[in-house]
Amino acid sequence: MTVSNKQKCIRIIILFFLMINIIAYFHAYKFTHFTKDNSEKTKTPDRLTKFEKVKTLFLGVNNPKPKNKKVPNQKYQTLRLKSNKEIECWLIQNTNSKGTVILFHGYGSEKSSMLDKSDEFLKLGFSTLLVDFMGSGNSEGNQTTIGFKEAEEVKTCFNYVASTGETNIYLFGTSMGAVAIMKCINDTNIKPKGIIIECPFGSMYQTVCARFKKMNAPTIPMAGILLFWGGIQNGFWGFNHNPSEYATKIHCPTLLLYGEKDKSVSRLEIDEIYKNLKGLKKLRIYKDTGHENYLLKNKTQWSQDVNAFLTSI
Repeated sequence: MTVSNKQKCIRIIILFFLMINIIAYFHAYKFTHFTKDNSEKTKTPDRLTKFEKVKTLFLGVNNPKPKNKKVPNQKYQTLRLKSNKEIECWLIQNTNSKGTVILFHGYGSEKSSMLDKSDEFLKLGFSTLLVDFMGSGNSEGNQTTIGFKEAEEVKTCFNYVASTGETNIYLFGTSMGAVAIMKCINDTNIKPKGIIIECPFGSMYQTVCARFKKMNAPTIPMAGILLFWGGIQNGFWGFNHNPSEYATKIHCPTLLLYGEKDKSVSRLEIDEIYKNLKGLKKLRIYKDTGHENYLLKNKTQWSQDVNAFLTSI
Protein backbone atom coordinates (compact mmCIF):
# COMPACT_ATOMS: atom_id res chain seq x y z
CA MET A 1 0.00 0.00 0.00
CA THR A 2 1.35 3.39 -0.99
CA VAL A 3 1.75 6.31 1.42
CA SER A 4 -1.12 8.07 -0.34
CA ASN A 5 -3.45 5.07 0.10
CA LYS A 6 -2.48 4.76 3.75
CA GLN A 7 -3.32 8.40 4.33
CA LYS A 8 -6.71 7.91 2.65
CA CYS A 9 -7.42 4.91 4.87
CA ILE A 10 -6.47 6.87 7.98
CA ARG A 11 -8.71 9.77 6.93
CA ILE A 12 -11.62 7.38 6.28
CA ILE A 13 -11.14 5.74 9.70
CA ILE A 14 -11.00 9.13 11.43
CA LEU A 15 -14.09 10.33 9.54
CA PHE A 16 -15.97 7.14 10.44
CA PHE A 17 -14.95 7.49 14.10
CA LEU A 18 -16.12 11.12 14.17
CA MET A 19 -19.39 10.23 12.47
CA ILE A 20 -20.35 7.45 14.90
CA ASN A 21 -19.45 9.66 17.86
CA ILE A 22 -21.63 12.48 16.56
CA ILE A 23 -24.54 10.07 16.01
CA ALA A 24 -24.05 8.56 19.47
CA TYR A 25 -23.87 12.01 21.07
CA PHE A 26 -27.24 13.05 19.67
CA HIS A 27 -28.77 9.65 20.44
CA ALA A 28 -27.64 9.89 24.04
CA TYR A 29 -28.99 13.40 24.45
CA LYS A 30 -32.39 12.58 22.97
CA PHE A 31 -32.61 9.40 25.05
CA THR A 32 -31.98 11.27 28.31
CA HIS A 33 -33.72 14.59 27.58
CA PHE A 34 -37.42 14.87 26.83
CA THR A 35 -38.64 17.52 24.40
CA LYS A 36 -41.22 20.05 25.55
CA ASP A 37 -43.29 20.06 22.37
CA ASN A 38 -46.38 18.02 21.54
CA SER A 39 -44.80 15.98 18.76
CA GLU A 40 -45.49 12.27 18.49
CA LYS A 41 -43.25 9.91 20.43
CA THR A 42 -41.13 7.48 18.40
CA LYS A 43 -42.82 4.08 18.23
CA THR A 44 -41.28 0.99 19.81
CA PRO A 45 -38.70 -0.75 17.55
CA ASP A 46 -41.03 -3.67 16.72
CA ARG A 47 -43.58 -1.21 15.29
CA LEU A 48 -41.17 0.77 13.11
CA THR A 49 -40.82 0.26 9.36
CA LYS A 50 -37.35 -0.39 7.95
CA PHE A 51 -37.13 3.23 6.81
CA GLU A 52 -38.22 4.49 10.24
CA LYS A 53 -35.60 2.26 11.91
CA VAL A 54 -32.83 3.69 9.71
CA LYS A 55 -34.06 7.23 10.38
CA THR A 56 -34.15 6.56 14.13
CA LEU A 57 -30.68 5.02 14.09
CA PHE A 58 -29.24 8.18 12.54
CA LEU A 59 -31.37 10.90 14.15
CA GLY A 60 -32.31 9.35 17.51
CA VAL A 61 -35.73 8.98 19.12
CA ASN A 62 -38.37 11.65 19.44
CA ASN A 63 -39.16 11.80 23.14
CA PRO A 64 -41.82 14.32 24.27
CA LYS A 65 -42.00 14.94 28.02
CA PRO A 66 -44.43 12.39 29.52
CA LYS A 67 -47.68 13.94 30.73
CA ASN A 68 -50.10 12.65 33.33
CA LYS A 69 -53.14 11.33 31.46
CA LYS A 70 -55.60 11.07 34.36
CA VAL A 71 -55.95 11.62 38.11
CA PRO A 72 -56.92 9.26 40.94
CA ASN A 73 -60.57 8.34 41.39
CA GLN A 74 -60.07 8.50 45.15
CA LYS A 75 -59.55 11.60 47.26
CA TYR A 76 -55.90 12.56 46.98
CA GLN A 77 -53.40 15.23 47.99
CA THR A 78 -50.87 16.75 45.59
CA LEU A 79 -47.40 17.20 47.09
CA ARG A 80 -44.37 19.11 45.81
CA LEU A 81 -41.19 17.69 47.31
CA LYS A 82 -37.76 19.28 46.99
CA SER A 83 -35.13 16.73 45.98
CA ASN A 84 -32.32 17.08 43.41
CA LYS A 85 -35.27 18.47 41.40
CA GLU A 86 -38.69 19.51 42.60
CA ILE A 87 -40.96 16.52 42.10
CA GLU A 88 -44.73 16.14 42.22
CA CYS A 89 -46.50 13.29 44.01
CA TRP A 90 -50.05 12.14 44.71
CA LEU A 91 -50.80 10.87 48.20
CA ILE A 92 -53.86 8.63 48.57
CA GLN A 93 -54.58 7.78 52.20
CA ASN A 94 -56.44 4.63 53.16
CA THR A 95 -58.61 4.45 56.27
CA ASN A 96 -57.04 2.09 58.85
CA SER A 97 -54.01 1.79 56.58
CA LYS A 98 -51.65 -1.18 56.92
CA GLY A 99 -48.78 0.97 55.68
CA THR A 100 -47.75 3.10 52.71
CA VAL A 101 -46.54 1.89 49.31
CA ILE A 102 -44.49 4.40 47.29
CA LEU A 103 -44.79 3.78 43.54
CA PHE A 104 -42.13 4.70 40.96
CA HIS A 105 -42.78 4.57 37.22
CA GLY A 106 -40.60 3.40 34.35
CA TYR A 107 -38.69 5.23 31.60
CA GLY A 108 -40.79 7.53 29.44
CA SER A 109 -43.76 7.31 31.77
CA GLU A 110 -45.29 9.24 34.70
CA LYS A 111 -47.25 8.70 37.88
CA SER A 112 -50.68 8.32 36.30
CA SER A 113 -49.38 5.10 34.71
CA MET A 114 -49.16 3.71 38.25
CA LEU A 115 -52.82 4.31 39.12
CA ASP A 116 -53.92 0.76 38.32
CA LYS A 117 -51.18 -0.64 40.56
CA SER A 118 -52.10 1.91 43.23
CA ASP A 119 -55.71 0.72 43.09
CA GLU A 120 -54.57 -2.84 43.81
CA PHE A 121 -52.53 -1.73 46.83
CA LEU A 122 -55.47 0.33 48.08
CA LYS A 123 -57.72 -2.75 47.84
CA LEU A 124 -55.18 -4.60 49.98
CA GLY A 125 -55.49 -1.92 52.67
CA PHE A 126 -52.44 0.26 52.00
CA SER A 127 -52.05 3.98 51.42
CA THR A 128 -50.08 4.96 48.32
CA LEU A 129 -47.74 7.71 47.18
CA LEU A 130 -47.36 8.00 43.40
CA VAL A 131 -44.29 9.85 42.15
CA ASP A 132 -43.33 11.76 39.02
CA PHE A 133 -39.57 11.37 38.58
CA MET A 134 -37.64 14.44 37.47
CA GLY A 135 -38.34 15.34 33.86
CA SER A 136 -41.66 13.49 33.85
CA GLY A 137 -45.27 14.51 34.47
CA ASN A 138 -45.46 17.67 36.56
CA SER A 139 -41.97 17.39 38.03
CA GLU A 140 -39.19 19.84 37.26
CA GLY A 141 -36.95 19.67 34.21
CA ASN A 142 -36.81 17.46 31.12
CA GLN A 143 -33.87 15.21 32.05
CA THR A 144 -33.92 11.50 32.87
CA THR A 145 -30.91 9.41 33.93
CA ILE A 146 -32.52 5.95 33.78
CA GLY A 147 -32.55 5.51 37.55
CA PHE A 148 -29.18 7.02 38.47
CA LYS A 149 -30.08 10.47 39.78
CA GLU A 150 -33.68 9.34 40.35
CA ALA A 151 -32.34 7.29 43.28
CA GLU A 152 -32.07 10.56 45.23
CA GLU A 153 -35.78 11.15 44.63
CA VAL A 154 -36.59 7.70 46.02
CA LYS A 155 -34.80 8.73 49.21
CA THR A 156 -36.67 12.05 49.34
CA CYS A 157 -40.04 10.30 49.07
CA PHE A 158 -39.10 7.65 51.63
CA ASN A 159 -37.95 10.30 54.10
CA TYR A 160 -41.14 12.32 53.59
CA VAL A 161 -43.37 9.34 54.37
CA ALA A 162 -41.19 8.40 57.34
CA SER A 163 -41.46 11.97 58.66
CA THR A 164 -45.24 11.51 58.97
CA GLY A 165 -44.68 8.75 61.53
CA GLU A 166 -45.28 5.88 59.11
CA THR A 167 -43.13 2.86 59.92
CA ASN A 168 -44.49 0.33 57.41
CA ILE A 169 -43.06 1.75 54.21
CA TYR A 170 -42.86 -0.37 51.06
CA LEU A 171 -41.31 0.59 47.72
CA PHE A 172 -42.68 -0.49 44.34
CA GLY A 173 -40.95 0.23 41.06
CA THR A 174 -41.22 -0.92 37.47
CA SER A 175 -38.23 -0.98 35.09
CA MET A 176 -36.36 2.33 35.65
CA GLY A 177 -38.33 2.82 38.88
CA ALA A 178 -37.08 -0.55 40.12
CA VAL A 179 -33.50 0.43 39.26
CA ALA A 180 -33.84 3.74 41.12
CA ILE A 181 -35.06 1.87 44.22
CA MET A 182 -32.13 -0.54 44.07
CA LYS A 183 -29.57 2.24 43.65
CA CYS A 184 -31.11 4.22 46.49
CA ILE A 185 -30.83 1.28 48.89
CA ASN A 186 -27.26 0.67 47.68
CA ASP A 187 -26.27 4.32 48.24
CA THR A 188 -28.17 5.26 51.39
CA ASN A 189 -29.30 3.92 54.72
CA ILE A 190 -33.05 3.81 54.04
CA LYS A 191 -34.69 0.66 55.36
CA PRO A 192 -38.04 -0.09 53.71
CA LYS A 193 -40.19 -2.87 55.15
CA GLY A 194 -39.98 -4.54 51.74
CA ILE A 195 -39.62 -3.81 48.02
CA ILE A 196 -41.43 -5.04 44.92
CA ILE A 197 -39.41 -4.58 41.73
CA GLU A 198 -40.51 -5.33 38.18
CA CYS A 199 -38.06 -6.07 35.32
CA PRO A 200 -34.97 -4.08 36.43
CA PHE A 201 -32.07 -4.27 33.96
CA GLY A 202 -28.80 -5.84 35.05
CA SER A 203 -26.57 -3.00 33.88
CA MET A 204 -26.91 0.22 31.93
CA TYR A 205 -24.69 -1.20 29.21
CA GLN A 206 -26.93 -4.25 28.82
CA THR A 207 -30.07 -2.15 28.49
CA VAL A 208 -28.44 0.06 25.84
CA CYS A 209 -27.38 -3.08 23.96
CA ALA A 210 -30.95 -4.39 24.14
CA ARG A 211 -32.23 -1.24 22.43
CA PHE A 212 -29.78 -1.72 19.54
CA LYS A 213 -30.70 -5.41 19.21
CA LYS A 214 -34.39 -4.51 18.94
CA MET A 215 -33.44 -2.22 16.04
CA ASN A 216 -31.44 -5.08 14.46
CA ALA A 217 -28.35 -2.89 14.75
CA PRO A 218 -24.87 -4.00 15.88
CA THR A 219 -24.14 -3.26 19.52
CA ILE A 220 -20.36 -2.91 19.02
CA PRO A 221 -19.08 -0.22 19.11
CA MET A 222 -22.18 2.01 19.17
CA ALA A 223 -23.65 0.86 22.51
CA GLY A 224 -20.47 1.64 24.41
CA ILE A 225 -19.98 4.98 22.67
CA LEU A 226 -23.59 6.00 23.32
CA LEU A 227 -23.26 5.06 26.98
CA PHE A 228 -20.03 7.05 27.24
CA TRP A 229 -21.62 10.22 25.86
CA GLY A 230 -24.81 9.74 27.85
CA GLY A 231 -22.78 9.63 31.03
CA ILE A 232 -20.74 12.69 30.06
CA GLN A 233 -23.88 14.69 29.26
CA ASN A 234 -25.61 13.74 32.51
CA GLY A 235 -22.71 13.84 34.95
CA PHE A 236 -22.11 10.18 35.81
CA TRP A 237 -20.17 7.15 34.57
CA GLY A 238 -22.78 4.99 32.89
CA PHE A 239 -20.64 1.86 32.91
CA ASN A 240 -20.90 1.77 36.72
CA HIS A 241 -24.72 1.94 36.75
CA ASN A 242 -25.24 -1.76 37.49
CA PRO A 243 -28.36 -2.92 39.41
CA SER A 244 -26.99 -6.47 39.54
CA GLU A 245 -24.26 -5.07 41.81
CA TYR A 246 -26.72 -2.89 43.76
CA ALA A 247 -28.59 -6.11 44.60
CA THR A 248 -25.70 -7.28 46.81
CA LYS A 249 -26.50 -4.43 49.23
CA ILE A 250 -30.23 -5.16 49.44
CA HIS A 251 -31.10 -7.04 52.63
CA CYS A 252 -34.80 -6.21 52.97
CA PRO A 253 -37.48 -8.64 51.73
CA THR A 254 -37.80 -8.44 47.95
CA LEU A 255 -40.38 -9.61 45.43
CA LEU A 256 -38.85 -9.68 41.95
CA LEU A 257 -41.29 -9.86 39.00
CA TYR A 258 -40.45 -10.59 35.36
CA GLY A 259 -42.16 -11.35 32.04
CA GLU A 260 -40.64 -14.30 30.18
CA LYS A 261 -41.01 -12.61 26.77
CA ASP A 262 -39.25 -9.40 27.79
CA LYS A 263 -37.01 -8.17 24.94
CA SER A 264 -35.59 -5.26 26.93
CA VAL A 265 -34.31 -7.23 29.93
CA SER A 266 -32.96 -10.77 29.63
CA ARG A 267 -33.67 -13.68 31.96
CA LEU A 268 -29.91 -13.86 32.61
CA GLU A 269 -29.99 -10.32 34.03
CA ILE A 270 -32.95 -11.18 36.27
CA ASP A 271 -31.31 -14.39 37.49
CA GLU A 272 -28.11 -12.49 38.32
CA ILE A 273 -30.05 -9.88 40.27
CA TYR A 274 -32.04 -12.52 42.11
CA LYS A 275 -28.89 -14.46 42.99
CA ASN A 276 -27.27 -11.33 44.43
CA LEU A 277 -30.23 -10.22 46.55
CA LYS A 278 -29.78 -10.80 50.27
CA GLY A 279 -32.42 -11.75 52.80
CA LEU A 280 -35.95 -12.99 52.10
CA LYS A 281 -36.67 -13.00 48.36
CA LYS A 282 -39.19 -14.33 45.87
CA LEU A 283 -39.05 -14.50 42.06
CA ARG A 284 -42.22 -14.69 39.96
CA ILE A 285 -42.08 -15.21 36.18
CA TYR A 286 -45.18 -14.34 34.13
CA LYS A 287 -45.70 -16.33 30.93
CA ASP A 288 -46.64 -14.69 27.62
CA THR A 289 -45.66 -11.31 29.07
CA GLY A 290 -43.11 -8.82 27.78
CA HIS A 291 -41.72 -5.50 29.01
CA GLU A 292 -45.18 -4.14 29.75
CA ASN A 293 -47.74 -3.48 32.47
CA TYR A 294 -48.09 -6.89 34.12
CA LEU A 295 -51.68 -6.18 35.11
CA LEU A 296 -52.74 -6.33 31.45
CA LYS A 297 -52.33 -10.12 31.30
CA ASN A 298 -51.74 -11.18 34.90
CA LYS A 299 -53.98 -9.02 37.10
CA THR A 300 -55.33 -11.82 39.31
CA GLN A 301 -51.96 -13.56 39.66
CA TRP A 302 -50.12 -10.26 40.22
CA SER A 303 -52.49 -9.26 43.01
CA GLN A 304 -52.18 -12.68 44.63
CA ASP A 305 -48.37 -12.59 44.43
CA VAL A 306 -48.18 -9.08 45.88
CA ASN A 307 -50.67 -9.84 48.65
CA ALA A 308 -48.84 -13.05 49.61
CA PHE A 309 -45.54 -11.17 49.74
CA LEU A 310 -46.86 -8.27 51.81
CA THR A 311 -48.57 -10.56 54.32
CA SER A 312 -45.43 -12.71 54.70
CA ILE A 313 -43.12 -9.93 55.93
